[in-house]
Amino acid sequence: MLAMALGAFAIGTTEFVSMGLLPLIAHDFGMSEDSASILISIYALGVVVGAPVISAVTGKLPRRRLILLLIAFLLVGNLFTALAPNFAVLVIARFVAGLPHGAYFSVANLSAASMSPAGDRGKAMAFVGMGLAVATVVGVPAAQALGQAMTWHAAYLLVVIIALATMVLLYFLMPHMTKMQQTSLATEMGALKNSQVWLTVFMGIAGFAVMFSIYTYITWTMTEVAGMDAKWTWAVLMAYGIGMTLGNGAGGAMADRNMDGAILIALTCMLGLAVAFYFAAHNAWTGALVFGVLAFFGSVLVPSLQLRLMEVAGDAQALASALNQSALNIANAMGAAIGGIVVGAGFSYNSTALAGAALALVGVSLWFVTMWDKRRIMRRDPEAFAPKVKIVEQS
Repeated sequence: MLAMALGAFAIGTTEFVSMGLLPLIAHDFGMSEDSASILISIYALGVVVGAPVISAVTGKLPRRRLILLLIAFLLVGNLFTALAPNFAVLVIARFVAGLPHGAYFSVANLSAASMSPAGDRGKAMAFVGMGLAVATVVGVPAAQALGQAMTWHAAYLLVVIIALATMVLLYFLMPHMTKMQQTSLATEMGALKNSQVWLTVFMGIAGFAVMFSIYTYITWTMTEVAGMDAKWTWAVLMAYGIGMTLGNGAGGAMADRNMDGAILIALTCMLGLAVAFYFAAHNAWTGALVFGVLAFFGSVLVPSLQLRLMEVAGDAQALASALNQSALNIANAMGAAIGGIVVGAGFSYNSTALAGAALALVGVSLWFVTMWDKRRIMRRDPEAFAPKVKIVEQS
């Protein structure tokens, strides 16, 4: 699981460092930062496309072999990113690098859950996801500093090295998972007929979009509204990373204790904190503090949604698990777009937090709809939501 967490660390680093490297990339290719920002969207598109497609069509592959292939794909995508001779190749490379993202987390989470007792599955998945959270605190700043000290290519070469180390560790440490259930394309596609899967995905989109509606514009919010010197932006992002890291650990424990309750708590707290951030953002210290706590509850949401998707999807767990990553990246684009509409309409940058609060309210409303739908299904089939993830023999 430590090796799988290192793979998540590599993915988190390559996903988030691109945002900070955009000025260097734009300058290198002689274009505006707005034009270069397509690299962020194209990576997210790779995740949204790759997560469900790869998970659906690889159900018969042994999980150890699949996760090695996925991390190799990540390595190749980042290697081509670092060596891209022109912007067109760079765009293709970022799409390729995004393709294995969601499927990797799907396989890693399913494997971690299958290795763990029933009461510890949330914590096991949170341990794997901790790599992504730690990447925002350590990996991204390190890659960013490397890119600025040398060239932006060096930042992606660092990801290549981390991915290579992950491959070696997984090869020697990961069990073959020979007893882990194989599935077919038809079985995996069955998840798309499940109302509980879709409602859980929609809750995830609404909840994650709260974060991205604020995160996308945090630099402008803190400098223009709070009056903070731009050189201290790193401290605000560090608060976000610390909140994510702590929330990930807490979220795993909360998921094991009460999965549905943890989702409601996280969404409700995010609603209140988004409103609080609108007022707190007028001061750099209070703004950074509330932003960090908001990241905490955003991260609390992840293990519970992941576990819920696996439990309600029946035998189509790989695809359902991957859909959580698709939801995260759809929320990334949606949150940024909604925040852009707010700012474009002439409202202040901190007003994006009120848009985030509206999204959180949608998420809370969806929770109640989801619980009603769950009770409706259980009246018809009391065993519909019996745990499907079984501890498997490791070899």
